[in-house]
Amino acid sequence: MRAPKFWDQPSSWQAKVLAPLGYVYAAATAWRLAKGLHLKLDIPVVCIGNINAGGTGKTPTVIAVTERLRDLFHTTHIVSRGYGGTLEGPVRVDPAIHTADQVGDEPLLLAAFAEVWVSKDRALGGKAAQDAGATVVVLDDGHQNPALHKDLSIIVVDAKHGFGNGQCLPAGPLREPITEGLARADLLLSIGTPSTQETFVNSQPHLQTPHLTAALEPLMTGMDWTDTRAFAFAGIGYPEKFFATLRKLGAEVVHTEPLDDHQKLSTNLLARFEADARAKGAQLVTTEKDAVRLPSAFRTKVITLPVRLQFEDDSALQSALKKLPLA
Repeated sequence: MRAPKFWDQPSSWQAKVLAPLGYVYAAATAWRLAKGLHLKLDIPVVCIGNINAGGTGKTPTVIAVTERLRDLFHTTHIVSRGYGGTLEGPVRVDPAIHTADQVGDEPLLLAAFAEVWVSKDRALGGKAAQDAGATVVVLDDGHQNPALHKDLSIIVVDAKHGFGNGQCLPAGPLREPITEGLARADLLLSIGTPSTQETFVNSQPHLQTPHLTAALEPLMTGMDWTDTRAFAFAGIGYPEKFFATLRKLGAEVVHTEPLDDHQKLSTNLLARFEADARAKGAQLVTTEKDAVRLPSAFRTKVITLPVRLQFEDDSALQSALKKLPLA
């Protein structure tokens, strides 16, 4: 499902009509958090979450945090609910045997960087990671989930869209009110270009949470994108960012297919893409997250453009991670 345009508008009739439901949603989130058990593990838990629904850049942030924890000699395990997957867990993700239909696309991608556990019950997933030898758990998307005590909470937001119209679902994009969500956060990370970062800061004049900024930059793999005719498709939160990155690298993007976040990539759909791309003399290109959902027959036919998070200044993040106890 794509986010409705009125979520980004300061005032709209749709938001006004849906506002009562937004209050109910916010109240339900607050009640769930208040009633949660908050199991405290014997190892620290770093939560990468958001206040907005949908894609904000959590997965690249999980990768960046995991890499920094590795440099601090931690044995990091990632715990995810496995959105879109069928397995309840806790189960350790094995890319050799698991599919995106079983464990979700993000856990499959993250398994290239650390051990990953999929568990609908986050407490059980955290306990499994601890028992398996983890010295720290990175909890992917758990800010509104009370199952585990968090030692460090990082909120991720897309700088271009910010917190939208500031209202809760379905009147706006938020899972809970901004003030309540940030009150439980230790760091706020906004991801975007310098111009969108400036706009975001100006939209939050009373921001108290320590604020970091970063941008998603393509990972140089040796691929020369200059004048490459690309048929690009992406099922991420904001597909247009991926298409813009390709153009910035010099690719000639002859066609774009924005898909729903986590959309299933069927053989029939990809066969149509392949035929259309061939007719345009173009190469199929997608994101890392979409690539793990490709049927095996198409994995050699689609080029992947990976991106990584580049911080303007990550000293506050490094300092917070260094304070975590090392078992």
